[in-house]
Amino acid sequence: MNTTEQDSHFTDLEKMSARQLLESINSEDNTVPRAVGYSIPAIEKLVSGIVERGGRIFYVGAGTSGRLGVLDASEILPTFGLDGKFIGIMAGGDGALRNGIEEAEDNPQLGAEDLLAYNPVPADTLIGISASGGAPYVLGAVRKAREIGMLTGCICCNEGCPLATEAEYPVVAVVGPEFVTGSTRMKAGTATKLILNMISTSVMILTGHVQGNKMVDMQLTNTKLVDRGTRMIMEKTGIDDYGKAKTLLLEKGSVRAAVNAYMEEK
Repeated sequence: MNTTEQDSHFTDLEKMSARQLLESINSEDNTVPRAVGYSIPAIEKLVSGIVERGGRIFYVGAGTSGRLGVLDASEILPTFGLDGKFIGIMAGGDGALRNGIEEAEDNPQLGAEDLLAYNPVPADTLIGISASGGAPYVLGAVRKAREIGMLTGCICCNEGCPLATEAEYPVVAVVGPEFVTGSTRMKAGTATKLILNMISTSVMILTGHVQGNKMVDMQLTNTKLVDRGTRMIMEKTGIDDYGKAKTLLLEKGSVRAAVNAYMEEK
């Protein structure tokens, strides 16, 4: 039996008080970072391969795993200013983001077809995401990616699962049984989110989209981000006039462009 399907360490959950439930869930959640930590060598290999290839990164998943992939991919543009670098593909399409279409994950051909719609090339990477490591939709996409010559990785939570065998760079975070038996939206989902954060953030840093510890290419989509960008410019250039720094930022459109323009004019 897959680890993710094993019986919970807790029983009679319906007899617990709210406090007991919360403390028990938290105690289980505390085991997740350790499991992810054990996976760092595998994550490192995957990240290094992605950076070397230089192409796009496709996340392909189903259910909770698919939603997490779409979420991470959608945050790359506002955070790092890159459109189309990370692409989330989910079984059942956009409709499955809000409503469960669990049967969509059972079609491997559909996974391959949904990937092909983006005209992938060998420079691209596909990361299959499946807590169980057995979703046919994801397996179909990974197999098609390998036919194309893409780099393939995966994120899953069961050792020896089909997905870890199919992908060249498997990342397996064994988080153990879920608090509610089989509910992989819990520990497995948390591990997946942590690993996605690590992959996308590391790739963006290694490809030059962070300077120091600042998001110099972030989109200026709201007042908070404009204020953050203005203060970043003041820090980097020594400009002590907030209004001047803000005007420069809005004229140039990004912290990077504003700082570069200021330094060239000095």
